[in-house]
Amino acid sequence: MDGPVNNTVFSQAALAHIDALYGYAMTLTRDSSTAEDLVQDTYLRATSAANQPPASSNLKAWLFVIMRNAWLNQVRHNQRGPRFVELETNDQTDDARGNPHVVYLRKLEREQVRDAIEKLPEAYREIVVLRDIEGFTYQEIAMVLDCPAGTVMSRLGRARAKLRASLATWQTKTRARAV
Repeated sequence: MDGPVNNTVFSQAALAHIDALYGYAMTLTRDSSTAEDLVQDTYLRATSAANQPPASSNLKAWLFVIMRNAWLNQVRHNQRGPRFVELETNDQTDDARGNPHVVYLRKLEREQVRDAIEKLPEAYREIVVLRDIEGFTYQEIAMVLDCPAGTVMSRLGRARAKLRASLATWQTKTRARAV
């Protein structure tokens, strides 16, 4: 039978997820300072929680739930809707030393994917970030968003369909320009 983790072990285990939490906080806040504050608030809430999860549970998902709830409370307090930030850019590619044309095309593709995600409705954007960027399972996303796993699956399916349609339009335009 697993009991709660002691505070030192818990704090060390929680710190392993700081990059993922910061990325999610940036997705929610669009501001590095606010994202840092949100991560700090998440850790404070998690370490002071009376019922920390057992050692065998999914600590990352539990932390994401705390972060999302803290953010929603902040949004309600400020009476404004959540904002999202585009995904981080990584100008370093595997082909950085290779063909400059390939490097350029990959950069354009990343920008188009970020733009397409940014244009998704809020509920779809959040699910895409949690599943395709953070790698959460459907059940973990359902826990974070407090909705049924079936809802997560259907929203993700609709979000991906919208992304495919948006990116197909971009690819068609790009091919037409290349000819």
